[in-house]
Amino acid sequence: MDTMRDRFAPVVSRMLDEDPRVAVVLAEIGKDGFADAQLRHPERVINVGIREQLLVGAGAGLALTGMRPIVHTFASFLVERPFEQVKLDLGHQDVGAVLVSAAASFDWPAGGFTHMAPGDVALLDTLDGWTVHVPGHPDEAETLLRHAVAAGDDKVYVRLSVQSNAEARPVDGTSFHTVREGSSGVVVAVGPMLDNVLAATEDLDVTVLYATTVRPFDAEALRAATQAAGTDVVLVEPYLAGTSTTAANDALADVPHRVLGLGVGRAELRRYGTITEHLTAHSLDPQSLRERIGGFLGG
Repeated sequence: MDTMRDRFAPVVSRMLDEDPRVAVVLAEIGKDGFADAQLRHPERVINVGIREQLLVGAGAGLALTGMRPIVHTFASFLVERPFEQVKLDLGHQDVGAVLVSAAASFDWPAGGFTHMAPGDVALLDTLDGWTVHVPGHPDEAETLLRHAVAAGDDKVYVRLSVQSNAEARPVDGTSFHTVREGSSGVVVAVGPMLDNVLAATEDLDVTVLYATTVRPFDAEALRAATQAAGTDVVLVEPYLAGTSTTAANDALADVPHRVLGLGVGRAELRRYGTITEHLTAHSLDPQSLRERIGGFLGG
């Protein structure tokens, strides 16, 4: 099966053919996937070189002219390194772009911590008005990319990962979706965490919600789920643990509730390892999730 990033360049290349507003801004990474598109649209496929601050600034400049820029590189170079430009060139100037990342939290362990970005969504949470999509399958990534580009002039972040669930689920760019219903708690599985969560909760009487759009946070879906399953909530996110606990607490502010945030820990793991080993080290494998979710819910 192809990865989300494998799907990215062909889908966006078709968008370039379909919509004259669309432009792609790259910083070396990913340029080979757009070689043919650049021949067809040399004025709308722009490679700024290894200059990530310029990458975001150029995207903002295109947005100011009425274009719909898609800005792409690894997450650590897209959100963290040029954060000032994200905050000012896009946010302060109130223009939109679609930021599309790769490498996620630890998709390329051999690249070391410079190529990891578990804090990307939490960092964007310090800014106003961002939509954040976290697909869990290449088909979902394609759908959410199209939602992002079609979202007027909104600021949108699409977080691609090589981690994937076995099958795609229906996604609409807005809502959480109920995958399983129970009566002893709610577990929200974000993007590529769904399969591990389903395996971990197979024998637990819990409702499982699937979230591929995490900002805005679907408070209505969470509240509806807790009416039948109770107000113990576990969030399982493929990035920094606790990133969405404030959003969940706000959604349930008027009722007694408990929230447990599971995800990537803050401690830096200084051995490269593999993706599977990183998942286990952060207790995001099915067995560890079973112990932590069951312990919290009393199962």
